[in-house]
Amino acid sequence: MKRLFSGIQPTGNIHLGNYLGAIRNWVSLQEEYDSIFCIADLHALTTVRSPEVLRSKTLEVAALLMAAGIKPRACMFVQSRVSAHAELAWVLECATPVGWLRRMTQFKDKSDSAESVSAGLFAYPDLMAADILLYRTDVVPVGEDQLQHLEITRDIVMRFNSLYGETFDVPEAIVPNKAGRIMALDDVTKKMSKSSESPGQGIYLLDSPEAVSTKIQRATTDSQREVRFDQARPGIYNLLVIYEMLSGSSREEIESRFEGRGYSDLKRELSETINEALEPIRSRYRELASEPDYIVSVLRQGEDRARPIAEATMAMVKNRIGLN
Repeated sequence: MKRLFSGIQPTGNIHLGNYLGAIRNWVSLQEEYDSIFCIADLHALTTVRSPEVLRSKTLEVAALLMAAGIKPRACMFVQSRVSAHAELAWVLECATPVGWLRRMTQFKDKSDSAESVSAGLFAYPDLMAADILLYRTDVVPVGEDQLQHLEITRDIVMRFNSLYGETFDVPEAIVPNKAGRIMALDDVTKKMSKSSESPGQGIYLLDSPEAVSTKIQRATTDSQREVRFDQARPGIYNLLVIYEMLSGSSREEIESRFEGRGYSDLKRELSETINEALEPIRSRYRELASEPDYIVSVLRQGEDRARPIAEATMAMVKNRIGLN
């Protein structure tokens, strides 16, 4: 089987955009690929300053992934528990031109809005490349807005190979057929965010049914009435995309269903659809959260499977660059 790798930071609150754009896709692909999923706590150090929060969020994210359908047969582990991630990241940093890192959208966005940013944020792409390359990854599932991160990994591979000889294969992207970019409910110019301070911007996987209904009822729309997929009307378009992705109905079927009906009917049915989709995840999460030792055991088993692969790759890299 070809190998798949992806990861998620244990920061903020996992939201509907994360689920529709990434996690649900991982669940469907885990049977098709030799799948490795990483709880990226080293990446989280660029923003999280509380040890207690980082520890609790790491377990929370692991439990949510399991509740959403990631099975024990997939390899799921905590990034920092495999030291080769940090080791290979440094090697790649030494081979990556600064100009490449300066062009990364994530760094430019955050450096423009903050007085200072960490060197870790600047070198973030090299750690991400290390995550992928350590496991001889064939495919990486990404959304269209994340393609830049994989592209720089591919560039790093080609540069490293040109410097030290053929070492890494170039990983390929898997982009979901349906767009998974879900926008904020209260400001459709921004993506739904795990870390937003606006309470009504996103639907979180652990939101109560009442919270989901309230947020959807207050979601931004427009002054029109017709329920139709129209990107020129971003508020209603965003709600319809969520409905489309959760219901499995075609756009024609959805528009026909709401023909002659208003936004209130759409919002009510969308709330019901979201809660129907999230309730099994919430229920399973509550069961898992009551058994933290089980969550840790699954992560440790994943770690035991991941470490030998990563260490073998690191040994090969050291040989290539003269550190053996």
